[in-house]
Amino acid sequence: MNVRLFVWCLLLIAIVFPPVVQAQEVHNELQGTYRGKVLEVVSSEERTVPGTQTATPVQTIDVEVLDGPFDGDIITIENDFLALDEGDRFYFNYNVYLDGSESYAVTNIDRRGPLMVFVGLFAFAVIALGGWQGVRSLVALGVSFLAIFYVLLPGLLAGYNPLLLSFLVAAGILFGAIFFTHGFNRESAVAYGGTMLAVGLTGILAIIAVNATELSGFASDESVYLNFNTNGLLDFTGLLLGAIIVGVLGVLDDIAVTQAAVVVELYNSNSKLSPREVYKRALRVGREHVGALVNTLVLAYAGASLPLLMYFYLAPVGFWSLINSELFATEIIRAVVGSIGLIMTVPIVTGLAVWYLKDYESKHSHGHSHGHGHSHH
Repeated sequence: MNVRLFVWCLLLIAIVFPPVVQAQEVHNELQGTYRGKVLEVVSSEERTVPGTQTATPVQTIDVEVLDGPFDGDIITIENDFLALDEGDRFYFNYNVYLDGSESYAVTNIDRRGPLMVFVGLFAFAVIALGGWQGVRSLVALGVSFLAIFYVLLPGLLAGYNPLLLSFLVAAGILFGAIFFTHGFNRESAVAYGGTMLAVGLTGILAIIAVNATELSGFASDESVYLNFNTNGLLDFTGLLLGAIIVGVLGVLDDIAVTQAAVVVELYNSNSKLSPREVYKRALRVGREHVGALVNTLVLAYAGASLPLLMYFYLAPVGFWSLINSELFATEIIRAVVGSIGLIMTVPIVTGLAVWYLKDYESKHSHGHSHGHGHSHH
């Protein structure tokens, strides 16, 4: 059944694949990004960045191009991005300007090797701990990425409603994540139904919060660049709402599956427990879990924005002026709305589970040990 679900998910992605609409400027300076290898560092010096007191290293390097139309060519690049050594592999942009002149700019170190090692280590850890359920969860994760890259992003660029599209993609991702990982059963159905209710309520709350705080969706430079590249055709407030919904999917899935499993375990451990008592006990576990997850959610947002926090900490602005900026207001709304959605999930899923799972015998209770094992702190 699970293999059929996976094939069905891939077919669904192929069928609903929307046309990718790339909005192009009349003239695009960037011709492509290619890989290169440093053959020799010809020279290296320190230069002061204009208008600042900061010195930056500038190198002249001979480079062998490793791919693209210039594969095998030797070129010379003036590199002021980051110091490179002989033998280093990296990515560079190739630009051609209106007057016909050309330039190369180092953009990134080639990190593919270490990245693949750590991704492999992650997959090994998941499978070593979870066995076949770990394999299923990795496949569900893969399908989630496919849905985001081949349905959500092209759909947004094609001009579909960001909030509606994000909700539909969220429904598909959660369906795959919950049913494919935990099997087709009543427990999974309760977790899925409760999570979708919570996602819907979170979406409504996000609309109210974003409108009340008048967030434009232009908090980051990336949004501004994307607006120029798409000729202003995208709805950035809608994109922000979609981002909030997609951002809370993981934790909502976690809490929903855990609560459904806890209710089943309570019913199975003592058949004399009344639904009210099961609800109270499951809610107590949920409260502990939510306390940890809300902290996790907020710390994750803070950790991702640490350099930004340090920059503002050093800036000569007051606290209220700081959090009133769109950049910080956006992150505050994102974290708070996500956390409220998380909190709402607990009573919703627990209530549904108590109602629908009273006589349900879990056929794989051991498979959920990860779900509530870490909830008893």
